[in-house]
Amino acid sequence: MTRNKIQVYLLTILWLISLIACAGGFEKRKNQSRVTRTLGEAYLQQGNYTEALKEFLKAEKFYSNDHLLQNDLGLAYIAKQHYDKAEFHFKKAIGIRPEYAPAKNNLGTVYMAKQEWDAAIEQFKTVAGDLLYGTPHFPLTNMGIAYYNKQDYTNAEKYYLEALDLEPKFVLALRNLGKTYIAMNKLPQAVAILEKAVSNAPKSAITYLDLGNAYHMSGDTQMAFLAYQKVISLSPNTPVAETAQKEILKIESRK
Repeated sequence: MTRNKIQVYLLTILWLISLIACAGGFEKRKNQSRVTRTLGEAYLQQGNYTEALKEFLKAEKFYSNDHLLQNDLGLAYIAKQHYDKAEFHFKKAIGIRPEYAPAKNNLGTVYMAKQEWDAAIEQFKTVAGDLLYGTPHFPLTNMGIAYYNKQDYTNAEKYYLEALDLEPKFVLALRNLGKTYIAMNKLPQAVAILEKAVSNAPKSAITYLDLGNAYHMSGDTQMAFLAYQKVISLSPNTPVAETAQKEILKIESRK
C-alpha cells in the first residue's frame, strides 16, 4: 500500500470513528432529554408547573426534535397562561409529527383560551375526524364549547350530543349541553340533562349551580333553593358559593 493510500485509509478510519462518536453523543443527548422530560411530566401531573417547565426547557437543550417534549412544553405554558408560547410549541410538535392528534387538540384549547373560536373549531374537527384518536368525545365537546361561545347553539347542541353518544356519562359535555339548553330556553331539557350531570358528578359545585339556575328559570324555586344550598355545602367560601348565596337571597326576597 502506497503512502498516499495509507493516509487516505487513516483519514477514512478517523472520519468513521468521529461519526460513531458523534452518533454515540447524539443518542446520549436523546436519552438525557427523555429522562429529563419524564421528570418534568411527573411535576406536571403534580401541578408543579414551574418545576415542570424548568425540566422541559432543560430537556429541550439536550434534544429539541421530540414531539412529546414540544407538546409537554405547550401544556406547561398553558398552565402558566402563556398562550402564545404554548401555541408555538404545539405547532412545533405538529411540525415534527403531523399525525400527532393530542397536540392538535391542545392547540385548539389554546385558541379557545385566546377566544379564537373558528381557529379552535378547525383544530378540533381535524382531531375528531382522526379514527386513531382514542378519546374523540373530548374534541367534540370542545367544538360544542367553541360554538356555544359563538352563540351558535344549534351546532353546540349537535357536537355535545355526538360526544355523549360516544361517552354518555361525560360530565363536561352534559353540563355544557345543559347550559346550551338554558341559552336556547329549552328549560325542561336543561333540567333533565343537568340532573344527569350531577348524578355523575355529585361533588361538582359548579354543576349544581347550573342545575339551580335551570330550576330557578323553570319556576321551581324549591328545587333551585336546594341546589344552591348544595353548592354552598360543597364549596364554601368560594366565588361559586357567593353566586349561589346571591341566588338564594333572590328567592327569599320574593317570598
